[in-house]
Amino acid sequence: MKQKTLKSARLVLEDGSEYAGWSFGRPRSQAGEVVFTTGMAGYPQSLTDPSFRGQILVSTYPLVGNYGVPLKPKTGEPFLDSQGIPVHFESPMVQVSGFVVAEACEEPSHFASGATLSAWLDKNNVPGIWGIDTRALTERLREHGVMRGKILVEGSRDVTMDSGIAANPVADVSHPEIVTYTPLAAGIAGGKGAAKNADKDPLLKIALIDCGAKANILRCLLARNVEVMRLPWNHDLKGIEYDGLFLSNGPGDPKACGRTIAMVRRAFDLKKPIFGICLGNQIMALAAGGDTYKLPYGHRGQNQPCVEAGTSRCYITSQNHGYAVRGETLPKGWEPWFINANDNTIEGIRSTRHPFSAVQFHPEGCPGPRDTEFLIDRFLEQVRENRK
Repeated sequence: MKQKTLKSARLVLEDGSEYAGWSFGRPRSQAGEVVFTTGMAGYPQSLTDPSFRGQILVSTYPLVGNYGVPLKPKTGEPFLDSQGIPVHFESPMVQVSGFVVAEACEEPSHFASGATLSAWLDKNNVPGIWGIDTRALTERLREHGVMRGKILVEGSRDVTMDSGIAANPVADVSHPEIVTYTPLAAGIAGGKGAAKNADKDPLLKIALIDCGAKANILRCLLARNVEVMRLPWNHDLKGIEYDGLFLSNGPGDPKACGRTIAMVRRAFDLKKPIFGICLGNQIMALAAGGDTYKLPYGHRGQNQPCVEAGTSRCYITSQNHGYAVRGETLPKGWEPWFINANDNTIEGIRSTRHPFSAVQFHPEGCPGPRDTEFLIDRFLEQVRENRK
């Protein structure tokens, strides 16, 4: 990485270990929970994913920033579609507390690049550190589990380990007001099979509980000719007309979302189809009477193998979660749906009686893979059948 003036920086973990490197992005100190991702590409999407809120993200891939950041060349602002949805990002802003890489490229080569990674992080007030042996760091995190840490930049004020940790980060990333999106104004391209029923089916109304929803959830739903009502994480469903309920991803401990859990529990009584993703999977399990727990170091990356229960079919999935469902706590009428082939954690649950299901991975994965995007189509088919 080439810079006129280099500032030294350190990554300090709560176990006392330190990693020396160089500062890029905003030259400020910042604390957070240190986690790693195995993705080889897609750093603009990962860094803007609300599920990473309050975390210092470590990239195991050795070169980051080589294709820059897709921003408007004159203003440096993100591209938005006609409804204000980011085109290339998962939210309008960088959500991580810090970024740790082996090498940050300062001379990107891509036709859509509007800024370097360092300049983009600086604009978003987010520090980065490069020159770190991220493979060795990842091994430590795998051995000792996720730890709190802080990036300390030369000449900046020190911070405490817990200064970047919010009790309920969902409240910080959920949209505070109701927003309705209509498919005709979306102006976006969908995935495989998107909008295939656009001409013959009446418009479906999906209520999206926003616990930190990725933009690609909106894109995928709108591309399938449905109207999406985006609701704050703690909004009551009373008086809301909808055909199906969608529970989004989000950051933090699912048990901090007590109001969302209670809301979903009441929604069960209506018997309308419900589908959850990531945090939505954990919230559905808690609403059903199950339990969740924190994983030692979480699943974050684009290469997690998941096997559908009762079959030998394995899917490669995109994941970003630090908590999981305890399968043995699922009550009668519920069962595991997907299992992680690496460590046998529960990666999806479903009701055996009603159209309620959820997955821990991201069918709308952006960056991909999107091998399981058909699950969104399956959910919408349930909604159509239930409305007949």
